[in-house]
Formats: sequence, structure tokens, C-alpha cells
Amino acid sequence: MKISRWTALAWIAISELFALSLWFSASAILPELTKVWNLNSSMQAWVTASVQIGFITGALSSSLFGIADRFNARKIFAVSALTGAVVNGLLVWVDSAWLGITLRFITGISMAGVYPIAVKLLSQWFPTKRGVAIGILVAALTLGSSLPHFIVLFLSSVHWQLVIATSSILALISTVIITWVLPDTPVASKKNPVSFKLLKKVVTNKPVMLANYGYFGHQWELYAMWTWLPAFLAASLITYSPQINPLWSKLFSFLSIGVAGAFGCIIGGYCAEKIGKSNLTIIAMSISALCSIIIGFTFGSSIWLTLIVSLIWGMTVVADSAQFSAAVTDFSNADYVGTALTFQMSIGFLITVFSINLVPVIQAQIGWEWVFAILSIGPILGIISMSHLKYYETSGKKEPYTLWF
Repeated sequence: MKISRWTALAWIAISELFALSLWFSASAILPELTKVWNLNSSMQAWVTASVQIGFITGALSSSLFGIADRFNARKIFAVSALTGAVVNGLLVWVDSAWLGITLRFITGISMAGVYPIAVKLLSQWFPTKRGVAIGILVAALTLGSSLPHFIVLFLSSVHWQLVIATSSILALISTVIITWVLPDTPVASKKNPVSFKLLKKVVTNKPVMLANYGYFGHQWELYAMWTWLPAFLAASLITYSPQINPLWSKLFSFLSIGVAGAFGCIIGGYCAEKIGKSNLTIIAMSISALCSIIIGFTFGSSIWLTLIVSLIWGMTVVADSAQFSAAVTDFSNADYVGTALTFQMSIGFLITVFSINLVPVIQAQIGWEWVFAILSIGPILGIISMSHLKYYETSGKKEPYTLWF
């Protein structure tokens, strides 16, 4: 069956949206899980951080053994989404915190076969002009990651298990689409043997590593913001008006993380094609860093002021996300692009574990008003790295393999 690359993009994006609903399915119902699993504050952070660590484990394993470049990417995606759906669904019967966190860890491993693999699929369907395509894909990821907050608005009054079950069903639908609806890419990718030389080619490619350093700074901010902004909004709204319906914070979270984020990804993709990937990332990180510093000043003040800043932050914090992956595909050779992507994401998500767990520790000491300012460190460092990458982007050069750490 032959389809256009834009039709393929639509199917891949829908599959990504549905599968990534697994990522924050437990985090969205954290107040309920806190009671059922008897979680303390540190264990609450691990409900999300365990997914990150699982993703890191899966992505590093894939990167080390070149799995993404040795096997059919579409089949890897389908198996991973199916595994994630099943493991996530088991949470409805769990009443132990550590068992639940272990299942979240396995869910993270399965996500390592979804997100980076989807980016590789797009790089095959879009050999050129892929900035917009990957922007749309990351928009789907953003909506999918925030989707549980939207589901909670309708199902929280029924039972928390329905939120888990709904995200698992969506992941199953994703598996069906990738398996039976999306065909293989027109040009079959070369299957490479297991070789650690693939990873060596990644870490010794200077422009690829510059893109990676930018991505690492971006990740320091992104997932900590996605994880803790809902808690910040809930605390801010209650401080402003103790009688306010807590579902408003869920709606604001979905609008800021999902809707604004998806819009930012798409706009970012189009702008990157016009002004260049490096310029787009520098602009986006500058604005998001500023938002991370100033949003604390809105705590407990006007609801609409808080929402406006969170919407701008939600849009810019992820607007550049696709361009780091696109830059890696631009400067990587086809024989190791899958390995390069999984390496980038594995290290990037390792960094998120530290920032996610640091936020509640710092918040307990200095309060919500100042805690998000520590996240600005990442994008500031990312701006420096992407400023150096501009040389390679504008000159069109691909750096010879010279060790660059």
C-alpha cells in the first residue's frame, strides 16, 4: 500500500499521541495514588522519575546495541506500544507503591521504543525539510503527555482506574495503527550489525554533540516543568481562592502543557524552516528561561496572570524540542541516525531525573515563588551550545570525526 509522506506523518503523529498518554497517566492521578499507595513526598516524585529512568534504560540499551538501526522501526514501535499498554493497565490492580513504581519503570522502557523510533520513521519519510514534520510529531507527543490531565476532567469523579484504563486503550489503538495502517517506508533502511562503533561515531561528531548539549539543557527544564507545573497551579489557585474547584488546575495544566505546547511545536517547526533551527532554539530557550524565573511572582495572585505566563511558558518550553532531534538527523549519517537519536534522548532523560527530584526538595526550602528559577540554568547553557552550532548550520559543513566532549 502506497501513501503520501504527509499521510504517513498523520498516522505516526496520531499513534505517538495515543501511545504517549501512558507517560503521565499515573502522575495525573497522583493525589489518588498518594492515598492508595501511601506515598510520601519523595515517593511522589518517583512516580514520574521512574518512567524517566525506564526510558533512559531502554534508550541506552537501544543505543549501545544499535537496535533502532538493526530492526524494522515500525515493528519496534508496535511492540513497544503494546508492552506499555499492558504494563500500564496492570496499575489498576496494584496497591503497593514499589510495585507501582516498578511498573512505571517498565512503562518507561517501552516508551524508549516509541518516541525516538517515531523520529527515525519520520526521518525516513522526510529525507529533507523534516523540521516541520518533527515539530508536528513533538506536538503530538506534547498533547499525548498532557492527555491524562484532560481525561481526569471527565473521569476523576468516577474512578481513578478509568484514567489508567483509558490511556492503555489509547496505546492499544496506537499499536493497531502502526501495525496494520502505516506501511513501511518506501526505501528500506539498511540493517547494521551490532557494533559499538555506531555510538563512537555519534560522540565524535562535533555538530551532533553540540545539538545534544543544547538538548540536554532543554531537558533540564522541560520535564521538571511538565511534572510540577500542575502542582504549582493547584497550590497557586488554592492560595488565591481556597473555595476554587481543584479541577480548574487540571484544565489549566492541559491548556498550558498540551494545547499551548502543541501549538508551540508546530509554530516552532515552521519558524525553524524560515530562520534556522539554531536561531529558533535560541529564541525559544530565552523566552522559556525568562518564564521560569518570573512565574513564581504570580503565585497566589491573579488567576489570569498566572495562566498567561504558564501558557507562554508551556508554548516556548517545548517549541524547540523537535529541532534538536532534527539537527541530529541533519548531521548524522543514515547508518547511525537511530543510534544517535536514542543516545541523545537517553542522556537527556537522565538529566530530567535530577531536575524532577530537585524541584520538591528546593520547593520545601524556598517555596513555590522561587523554585522554578533553578530550571532556567538548562536553557541558558543550551543557548550557548546552539550559538556554536549556528556555524555548521549556516555553512552546511559536517564536522569530520573529531572527539568532542
